[in-house]
Amino acid sequence: MPLAAAAAPPGDVDATSTPILTIAGARATIRLNRPRHHNRVEPADIVAIRAMLADIAANPDLHVLVLTGTGNKSFSSGYHIGDLAEKKAGGRAEQGSGFELMADQLEELPIATICALNGSVYGGSTDLALACDFRIGIEGCRMFMPAARLGIHYYPGGLRRYVTRMGLGAAKKLFMTAEPIDTLEMHRIGYLDEVVPADQLGARVDELARIIAENAPLAVRGMKRALNKIAAGTMDVAEIEANSALCRRSEDHGEGIRAWAEKRKPVFRGR
Repeated sequence: MPLAAAAAPPGDVDATSTPILTIAGARATIRLNRPRHHNRVEPADIVAIRAMLADIAANPDLHVLVLTGTGNKSFSSGYHIGDLAEKKAGGRAEQGSGFELMADQLEELPIATICALNGSVYGGSTDLALACDFRIGIEGCRMFMPAARLGIHYYPGGLRRYVTRMGLGAAKKLFMTAEPIDTLEMHRIGYLDEVVPADQLGARVDELARIIAENAPLAVRGMKRALNKIAAGTMDVAEIEANSALCRRSEDHGEGIRAWAEKRKPVFRGR
């Protein structure tokens, strides 16, 4: 089955809901679906996304996940500030740990992940995008981390992702100044891997998803896990060597060698 288009459909701006999961072949797509509120993330969305991620992780036929949003204004405006205000008023001022757990779960998803930023991104959703392996954004998008303006000390996982993906200097600037940055700066500091015109986002994400999905799943999963651990300073050499040995013994390795010799595209089966 061909990969579904990645571009977020304009949709009915009044038809808000929890995120929508679709599956086409080896690809899953999660689409944030609250366009009237710039696809903000509400408590019910966290529950829904975490369940979707668990289902995706348990499905051996899936090789890549695309995370995107509905509409053409924003990828996501972050966690619902109104919920934080209600917690504060009710004596529950803690920042919802559910969001951090969701972002960590997304980062640890075994398969490759692509964030298709169909618009600007703010607050906690900047970290949700960082939890993905790749980020492709459209021209004219912006990002903004307002934690310091809200008196919020960001959670550990998000701080780690900011530093490991963009470097300490960029992370300090974004968190400590709480100033927005434009598309060019997002790309310069490594927040975005690529920038494309809005009408080309779907095609480019489809292409990247296809390339990844056609590679050997065992090798991709093992190397993703190893690279994430290296970036986090928790490299496990024994685990890397075990995964390497598993790949050498796999049917996919034999198929890859044969396909190389026969000058054809390999057909991997994840075993």
